[in-house]
Amino acid sequence: MTKVKRIGVLSLGKIMGVIYGGLGFLIGSIITLLSFLGFFLSQAIDLPFLPIFGIGAIFLFPLFYGFLGFFAGIFIAAVYNLVAGVVGGIELELDRE
Repeated sequence: MTKVKRIGVLSLGKIMGVIYGGLGFLIGSIITLLSFLGFFLSQAIDLPFLPIFGIGAIFLFPLFYGFLGFFAGIFIAAVYNLVAGVVGGIELELDRE
């Protein structure tokens, strides 16, 4: 058994920032596609509709989610390190092949 006693705070922050940034890109892409779909449907039935939010979502969502993921990772690692110092770390069973 191996025990995780401490997690690198910036290391987890960077990993979670990249993961959440990727999720933000995926969600922003879906919102952009739905926005363009709404734009084309509104043109077909002659309603005013601007796809500005949809275009911005593909740029803003990855940044927003990435920053949130980074700071959440820092917070989680700091809390884990504090708690692991009191009650012990997470036990892992590793296999070498």
